[in-house]
Amino acid sequence: MRRRRLLPWKLLVTLALVTISLIVILPVRDKIRLGLDLRGGSHIVLECVDTPDAPVDDDAVRRVVEIIRNRIDQLGVAEPVIARQGERRIMVQLPGVTDPERAVEIIGRTALLEFKNEDVETLLTGANLRDAQVQFDSFGRPSVSIDFDSEGTRLFAAATTENVGRLIGIYLDGSLISNPVVQEPILRGEAQITGRFTLDEAQNLAILLRAGALPVQVEMIENRSIDPTLGRDSINAGILAAAIGIILVFIFMFIYYGTFGVVANLALLCYGIFFLALFIGLQATLTLPGIAGFILTVGMAVDANILIFERIKEENRSGKTWRASIEAGFTKAFRTILDSNITTLIAAAMLFLLASGPIRGFGVTLSLGILCSMFTGLWISRMLIEMFAGRIKMKT
Repeated sequence: MRRRRLLPWKLLVTLALVTISLIVILPVRDKIRLGLDLRGGSHIVLECVDTPDAPVDDDAVRRVVEIIRNRIDQLGVAEPVIARQGERRIMVQLPGVTDPERAVEIIGRTALLEFKNEDVETLLTGANLRDAQVQFDSFGRPSVSIDFDSEGTRLFAAATTENVGRLIGIYLDGSLISNPVVQEPILRGEAQITGRFTLDEAQNLAILLRAGALPVQVEMIENRSIDPTLGRDSINAGILAAAIGIILVFIFMFIYYGTFGVVANLALLCYGIFFLALFIGLQATLTLPGIAGFILTVGMAVDANILIFERIKEENRSGKTWRASIEAGFTKAFRTILDSNITTLIAAAMLFLLASGPIRGFGVTLSLGILCSMFTGLWISRMLIEMFAGRIKMKT
């Protein structure tokens, strides 16, 4: 009796959850974040290499990761993935990047800025820079203005004072990019790098200088571009597969379980709504393996209902009343559903914690799917069956 008194409240909670979920997910197309394999973009793998002046160690690789992250942030790339792989490799994924060559040039360049006198002695480096911005001269030609910190201001003032009337070369990664004559001492810590820059080249140089120089040399190991068209094809194929699978499940459940099958189908609809709401609400990224994970959990959501229905059948055959069979069926199926889902949830959590990229996306969708399937199987299916227990019968 107590359970029946709680049914209106359960129904109210369920309707509230469905309403909130629909508000969260609509319009779905604009709210789902797509991963590299669905949106297209660049997949780059870099490796740190030893040089006589800069041997690779753990700290150097960690600094390279942070500097690359800083450079990519300044490119304005949304949702990049930058992860260390092993001791020396770094994986960079740039969803939606339409100019991969520019990204590669900026990510992989060492960007060591040096000021040298006519005897090729280094006077100061870009380590003392505070800012770098693109500017235009009176002829509209792009250049890069730089601003030193206090230590750089002191060193630059000394360098220009000692070299009035002589050349000071500005070198980037060992290449001379500008060689101005010092007209007078520059004491305010400001300078301008001029050259035959295009606007893109000047912008790239400013980004590199602001982000800082890489502490060690890096080499490109892999550079793959993923066509957005392939991503759209994968999404369309995934949606078609999910739609066909769900329709076949609906038909099977109705034919095999009759009215109870309708209950399972309603629970499955709620499952899909709750899953999408959690997925979008957590700002998870949908990948191709993630779509596979979703389709897999659709089957798992139905499995929970089948376990419950078969338990109810067995209890009813043993001579119990219909309501007693429903109570016993849910109670005995609960332990089985809980055990099986927890073991799968542990595996999904390991994928999320230890993997990266699309495989991590699979772990996310699998975890969310398991939680949603347990809720819809044990809460919504039970609520609907208890509400209509006196009117519905199961096929035996």
